[in-house]
Amino acid sequence: MRRLASALLLALAPAALSAQTITSARYEGPTDRYPHGVLGDAVEHDTLAVTLADGRTLALRWPDTLVFEDTAPRLADLDGDGGAEVVVVESHEGQGARLAVYGLSGGTLALRAATPFIGTRFRWLAPAAIADLDGDGRVEIAYVDRPHLARVLRVVRYDPAGPRLAEVASAEGHTNHRIGDREILGGLRACPGTPPEIVTASPDWTRLMATRLEGGRLVTRDLGPNGGPGAVAQALACP
Repeated sequence: MRRLASALLLALAPAALSAQTITSARYEGPTDRYPHGVLGDAVEHDTLAVTLADGRTLALRWPDTLVFEDTAPRLADLDGDGGAEVVVVESHEGQGARLAVYGLSGGTLALRAATPFIGTRFRWLAPAAIADLDGDGRVEIAYVDRPHLARVLRVVRYDPAGPRLAEVASAEGHTNHRIGDREILGGLRACPGTPPEIVTASPDWTRLMATRLEGGRLVTRDLGPNGGPGAVAQALACP
């Protein structure tokens, strides 16, 4: 009987694990308590909600000091366990933005790790790509730190042992957002047979650039003039 019970538990384990995985995420709870307006209006969100594979919904609501200042949550398996984590941008009323990772813990939605806040109110960051950028089997997150001011492309990796977001590489001279735009420019260029690249713009917006993570450093090449949405779409497309 014991063997039968053990076999039954093992058979049920994959289904139980699958039911606990995140399949979608969204922002809820619109609020105007952080009037930065970097994305075109003064409305941000105070709640992150996720849907699980079994149809249940979990949500986390921030208190008055924090908002989600972002276009949309992003799902990615950052620790290789087969389940998705959620990558977001959130901002503190006095310390500005940070990149954060959420996941499931004991049946609840919880903060896993985050970068330090930028340190100043109304300072923001824009995600650029999530992928295994250097082919080592681990997933990296790329973002532009203060795309309107510092214009630094940073790459971090989620370390579940920390847990923490550890910086892998950085490079100056990149942007992917203009103040007031609803969308973030560029993103991931992932073509068969070639290493993934992060597409961004030059600080003056006149050129498009593609950047690879090679040997722990960021290597950038010029893609040509920034001719608008058509040029960006072409830069992201595979030949």
